[in-house]
Amino acid sequence: MPEVKKRDVQVLPLGLDTIVMRSRTWDRLKFEVEYSLQRGTTANSYLIQADKTALIDPPGESFTETFLAALQQRVDLTDLDYVILGHANSNRGETLKALLDLAPQLSFVCSNPAAIALRAIFPERGLNITVMRGEEALDLGKGHHLQFIPTPSPRWSDSLCTYDPQTQILYTDKLFGAHICGDQLFDEGWTVLEEDRRYYFDCLFASQTRHVETALDRLAPMLVKLYAPGHGPLVRYTLTELTHAYRRWANDQNQAEITVALIYASAYGNTATLAQAIARGITKAGVGVESINCEFTDPSEIQAAVEKSAGFIIGSPTLGGHAPTQIQTALGTVLSNAAKTKLAGVFGSYGWSGEAIDLIEGKLKEAGYRFGFEPIRVKFTPTDVTLQYCKEAGTDFAQALKRAKKPRVLRQTNVSHSARIEQAVGRILGSLSVVTAKRGDITSAMLASWVSQATFTPPGFTVAVAKDRAIESLMHIGDKFVLNILAEGKQLRRHFLKPFEPGENRFPDVATIEAQNGCLILTGALAYLECTVDSRMECGDHWVIYAVVDNGKVLQPEGVTAIHHRKSGSYY
Repeated sequence: MPEVKKRDVQVLPLGLDTIVMRSRTWDRLKFEVEYSLQRGTTANSYLIQADKTALIDPPGESFTETFLAALQQRVDLTDLDYVILGHANSNRGETLKALLDLAPQLSFVCSNPAAIALRAIFPERGLNITVMRGEEALDLGKGHHLQFIPTPSPRWSDSLCTYDPQTQILYTDKLFGAHICGDQLFDEGWTVLEEDRRYYFDCLFASQTRHVETALDRLAPMLVKLYAPGHGPLVRYTLTELTHAYRRWANDQNQAEITVALIYASAYGNTATLAQAIARGITKAGVGVESINCEFTDPSEIQAAVEKSAGFIIGSPTLGGHAPTQIQTALGTVLSNAAKTKLAGVFGSYGWSGEAIDLIEGKLKEAGYRFGFEPIRVKFTPTDVTLQYCKEAGTDFAQALKRAKKPRVLRQTNVSHSARIEQAVGRILGSLSVVTAKRGDITSAMLASWVSQATFTPPGFTVAVAKDRAIESLMHIGDKFVLNILAEGKQLRRHFLKPFEPGENRFPDVATIEAQNGCLILTGALAYLECTVDSRMECGDHWVIYAVVDNGKVLQPEGVTAIHHRKSGSYY
């Protein structure tokens, strides 16, 4: 990870009368699932100075001071006419408050849900708000006749894109972004951004792909030269490629044979963050998710989603000792329409109590539903460790659904053609190893047998990691891990073969020492290699990780490498 630098604002010309102001940090801002790669981020804001002046998407409170200092060098704030919001949340409240103090004349331009959120953030102030529902426009003069396209989703019901036909720039808010920080403004050399873009999509949009497709359809008629997202490099060179990739990724999720209805409400954003992490864990396992914010969803849609799903998960905040009315209504819909054979889950966040979670759990237990994981209760803001636990719980939930759906295979006298292939593939041998990884307070481990040396200079190897493994999220480009090569014998092998509960310590009663890269070395291993992930390739239900060896040592010179013999190539 790059050395942490002071936060700054990069100001560059973008088009006619238009500049971009990129508030940058190489550090992480807050505990959110989309920041878990820890590569920093940019909060992109845009300033159009025509006959009237409009500021698009000012950053959150982490950048209030540095952003306002840079903004005042570019414009007299008493001349600022509009602040256009792609979405509104409390995180932007500090910056918006400072703007209002310096420029009380300004008007907010946003969607109706965003207007409601703004009035909640500033209950004592009379705000001048212009609501855009999709047919209205805003004329700034000099040809900047702005158009607005609502692109709501369960997590961002207030999402609004802005299009300037004068410059042919489409301001896309959350769409087409990436959480990565650097000096590069545009996406030249875009192949290095592929992993970050895909990870960003998987974290933010994989659970709401139906809404992504609707948004893409609404944006399609625009003649666009540049996507200007809220985060990361601006999209100039890969407009077509990235748009098609979003459709492909969304379609892959929509084609999933098994789906989960993830129903939630969120008072302060914490429950929504938990929902996003659980959804990420589910989609990692190849199961589809229909994310439903019941604050903005008709009960009939909830009913339809629950009826077609193989399982459902309900998340709720606790407000005044109760679940919100929308959650209580959704719970009634679930109890009336979900078959008792469906798998259930419950989660939520709270400040001083957690009665809403207990209420939902109790009602579902009384109705006879089985639970795919223990109810998740989170007080105040979720931490990294909490979010990792949520991902693992979501993955376990998805795997339970897949096991239930998998047909029982009867032993046959005549071996089929596919079975013969599986038997032959199973004869490919690999050394047994334990991969250990760590990022911050999160540690994980897995038993691996698909390991192969790949290069001499530098010394490197590949290891295949199933997409639904908990450790996969700790093995992105630049991450560190240790490959512990096992010796013959079953003690360590037996320990890491057993299934682990979400968040369970992988190393109880296992002798370890810390490697130079911070990960764990198993002192009972034959040898170990300290590694850095150099690249990744998506291959079916696995990621093939290529890693460069930074350090290593043989611990048992007389030992023999353990080898994994399999009867079939269709399972480990």
